[in-house]
Amino acid sequence: MEPERLTSSGALAPSAGMVGAGQLARMTHSAAVELGVELRVLAAHPGDPAVLAGAASVIGSPDDPAAMLALAAECDVVTFDHELVSPDAIAALEASGVAVRPSRAALAYAQDKLHARRELGALGFPVPRFAHATIAEDVERFGEQIGWPIIGKAITGGYDGRGVFELASADEGAEALASLPGGMLLEERLALERELAIIVARSPSGAMALYPLVQTVQRDAMCREVLYPVAGGEHLAQSARELASGISEAIGAVGVMALELFETADGLLVNELALRPHNSGHYTIEACETSQFEQHLRAVLDLPLGSTALREEAVASINVVGVEGDPRAHLAAALAVDGAHVHLYGKQPRPGRKLGHVTVCGEVPADVQASARRAAALLEGRADD
Repeated sequence: MEPERLTSSGALAPSAGMVGAGQLARMTHSAAVELGVELRVLAAHPGDPAVLAGAASVIGSPDDPAAMLALAAECDVVTFDHELVSPDAIAALEASGVAVRPSRAALAYAQDKLHARRELGALGFPVPRFAHATIAEDVERFGEQIGWPIIGKAITGGYDGRGVFELASADEGAEALASLPGGMLLEERLALERELAIIVARSPSGAMALYPLVQTVQRDAMCREVLYPVAGGEHLAQSARELASGISEAIGAVGVMALELFETADGLLVNELALRPHNSGHYTIEACETSQFEQHLRAVLDLPLGSTALREEAVASINVVGVEGDPRAHLAAALAVDGAHVHLYGKQPRPGRKLGHVTVCGEVPADVQASARRAAALLEGRADD
């Protein structure tokens, strides 16, 4: 018989299962260790980042209801580090009485971009003009209506630029559709001023905690930088907070939810949701009283939410992306950069893969950004940048 999980007070320790074992699960595991929470992950491979970091694991696929149930059998609650999970497998968990947070209904807003556009628009939240295309004529009609070029997106499964197409004609739309048997979400191509993000945590009881608004900088359709503060004043930040809290409550989110936003001349528009810890919140490990990873565990386990107060005036978090070689070979040089907090994920390096991030906090935005970029460049082997 497995021994009881006891806290120092003698009460049973709470436990969580996380579907996925990538870098988000790895950093959640670190937070769980500090809280005394038991975290078990559903890993596709024994070499996944969270498993390498010491997280207890069940090896299996998130599309396999049996593997999901095996994970749930060891945990008080099941949550996620990615959205690539079979809705049927989640339904099987919920039907068996497992506490799944976020629920299948809430997670659908992150899994299905068309569903999110339709439902959020119907609820009155600002979204780009969009349409559903199943044949080339749908693309042609939408492009002629709002003007070329337009953006096409895979309805499910796309991330980090995968499944996103800029379409200049119906012919290009037909070519993209051929690779997407479920059809395609079409959107207007916006004149963007910036891309922004804000994270909100929500507990089952409805308690919320909001993090600061940050700017995200994309290169090659991948988030490369997360920066604070964001120019634009309190009015912009308040608008983002209202959208994040309103959406979180409307869809019944539980746990951390990241809201990615487009800033245009006419205001903010909803881009995408992630109902899990998110790249735009990695800075919170060093910069905030409670990291997004600890907050996610607090929320899904219905523990009191922590303070989101910033510790510093300025923060820059820069992703380390594979170029050539292994960033660990340059660790000493990166750590020599004043104030650099280096996080490497234990992934096998390859070009274009997110391998880690660097966060620098301080008082002067330009200084922390320069230091974080320098440390990331060193890790990527770009010492001359």
